[in-house]
Amino acid sequence: MVHLLPLPGSPRARPLSEVIAAALRDANTLVEAGFDGVVVENFGDAPFLPLGVSEVTVAAMARVAAELQALLAGRAALCVNVLRNDARAALGVAVAVGASSIRVNVHAGARVTDQGVIEGRAWETLRLRSGWGGDDVAIWADVGVKHSVGLGTPPLAPEDEVGDVVQRGLADAVIVTGGATGATVALQTLERVAARSPVPVLVGSGVSEATVRGLLGRAHGVIVGTSIKHGGSTTAAVDPARAAALVAAAG
Repeated sequence: MVHLLPLPGSPRARPLSEVIAAALRDANTLVEAGFDGVVVENFGDAPFLPLGVSEVTVAAMARVAAELQALLAGRAALCVNVLRNDARAALGVAVAVGASSIRVNVHAGARVTDQGVIEGRAWETLRLRSGWGGDDVAIWADVGVKHSVGLGTPPLAPEDEVGDVVQRGLADAVIVTGGATGATVALQTLERVAARSPVPVLVGSGVSEATVRGLLGRAHGVIVGTSIKHGGSTTAAVDPARAAALVAAAG
């Protein structure tokens, strides 16, 4: 996963040239280690906006994603995630640069997050995808997404969200996470989601050299960030040795 430095327009903006260089460096390291794809997201823009990001962030994300797509073409797939939940922006960037997928934290239903209550907009995202000629862009939707809790008493379990996200929200894959960035996914939860899901299931947090083999035995793929960064720090650059070790452990 490529975690971008703060983009132009964010509270701690960096020159776009620096952002692009960091993204390309991390992506190249991942591909050389044997990763099948790269997820690019504006992780450096915290605190995140709850819904739509600014125009300058969309433009900057598009510029970075275009550079990444040129680097990755024929080597690895590109997924776009615009935090906290701007599926419209992510889809626009993905269609413009030819990315293969987008990640949407809250695609259907609603979650209470540190940005407040976020409501899914599957109805809009699917219609935009069709109208923008992006039917080949897959939608990866979280269930029980990290850094949030569901509404209701008790809130829906992740496996119970699958129906709304897939059958009604028409997501192409679902993502299961722990409670926070880097947090381990409960194997029982993963197994229950996999049993309910008619589409591929991905693990989106807590993936490490020690856990990857067991997780891949229960899921179709994993998204990894923190454990392959220098010093295990989420905002650090990708560590080539850690990345290669994780691929080797995955078998």
